[in-house]
Amino acid sequence: MAFSTRLASSLHSALAALHWAAPRQCRGLSTPQGAEPSFNLGGIFPPLATPFSPTQEVDYAQLEGNLHRYARIPFRGLVALGSNGEYPYLATHERVEVVSCVRRALPRDRLLLAGSGCESTQATIKLTVSMAEAGADVALVVTPCYYRGAMTTAALIHHYTEVGDASPIPVVLYSVPANTGLDLPMEAIITLAQHPNIIGIKDSGGDITRMGLMVHKTRKEDFQVLAGSAGFLLASYAVGASGAVCALANVLGDPLCQLDHLCRTGQWQEARDLQHRLIEPNTAVTRRFGIPGLKKAMEWFGYYGGPSRAPLAPLSPAQVEELRSAFSANGWL
Repeated sequence: MAFSTRLASSLHSALAALHWAAPRQCRGLSTPQGAEPSFNLGGIFPPLATPFSPTQEVDYAQLEGNLHRYARIPFRGLVALGSNGEYPYLATHERVEVVSCVRRALPRDRLLLAGSGCESTQATIKLTVSMAEAGADVALVVTPCYYRGAMTTAALIHHYTEVGDASPIPVVLYSVPANTGLDLPMEAIITLAQHPNIIGIKDSGGDITRMGLMVHKTRKEDFQVLAGSAGFLLASYAVGASGAVCALANVLGDPLCQLDHLCRTGQWQEARDLQHRLIEPNTAVTRRFGIPGLKKAMEWFGYYGGPSRAPLAPLSPAQVEELRSAFSANGWL
């Protein structure tokens, strides 16, 4: 409740400022005035969960089934092999086949972003090329983090510059400090935004001040900022984010696309009301119960969730009830 109150307070201030903004600014929050991105990332992208069989093999038939259901939702595109896709637990051949499977089922007017970040620059470049050959439109490259103490601004700039130079498809930076323990430094983001093949960043840190600064500092570049969670989507749009990659979109895709529409059309009161109803379910399938919680919630809404790969453990019966409460208390179940 305290988190919701704080968010409501910050959103009230943001909305008050927007009320007095020029009409064009209210309508076009996602793109700085006078600039149009060459590669539009505006909209909602679900980071797909990877379905596994009871024996923990990738279940491509169930993946295709989920994709057919997602096809009716007005997503801008899909993300394969993000954090919610259990990317670290997949073998390289599985990663490539998942992307190929998604591409075959995905309408051509929908973008496919594919995770290709590895610990070494060499491995990242090799996998990024494979993702492009498998049909990805954009590579989503997470920060290398195993030797995080050595990941200085200079090292990260060099890493991403090499990847951007070698990649046959555009690159989106991916900062997810909850998983990596590493925030991509602002200085690195500002420098990398100038690279012609690096077109944006997915920021999952949740620091709206930092996100607004990213938008401001890169406003002269062909570079877009994507929110990394549904819990702060409205606030992200208020400071200029272009779109979002939201785990909750695997479950509540239509409401998130509706929130995106409300923000883009300046219907801020309705957007705030909807945002408030999404905060608790989003927290439940991310920070609170993680991927096993996300997969369980997917089953309640007609998708295949199934098991996660070990060592991720299934939820206990008590946790399942807590998860259900987060959705039912906000009117989703």
